[in-house]
Amino acid sequence: MTEYDDLSKSKTQIKKEMHELQRLGEQLTELSKARLAKVPMGETLREAIMTFTRIKSNEARRRQMQYIGKLMRSADHQAISAVLNRFKERDQRHLPFEKMAEDWRNRLLGEGTGTQGDFFNQYPDVDHQQLRQLLRDASREIKNGKPPTNQRKLFRYLRDFFSQKAQD
Repeated sequence: MTEYDDLSKSKTQIKKEMHELQRLGEQLTELSKARLAKVPMGETLREAIMTFTRIKSNEARRRQMQYIGKLMRSADHQAISAVLNRFKERDQRHLPFEKMAEDWRNRLLGEGTGTQGDFFNQYPDVDHQQLRQLLRDASREIKNGKPPTNQRKLFRYLRDFFSQKAQD
């Protein structure tokens, strides 16, 4: 974009573009740390986003968001948009599998071994040993009142299994 391009744009158009960049910055603030690491951006912008996540005051968050919007002007917002769109597409593809995985996880953990047999009959190509181990670990975790680390592993395993099965 040249200086002449800025002069030919109306004030309203420039303002609209700035708001779009700020919205793009807002989307970045909603990403997990793992996803944020995959987004191509400068270190200053990354730091501003990390700072935003730590701020509690509404007014301070508003000012930080404006700063992020300002930094977005010099960022490669097309590359950032492309990565965010890939994340969104992936989430849309995985949504039905996440629902299936959540339902099966709850049934497998809540209803016991009879449900395991039903699952193995319906999905004979699942890794029986790995699934049983994940179920044992998750059940032990529930019984001992521990954080749901293994329940999450079980969920991810089931989601990835259903997703892979749909691609085959």
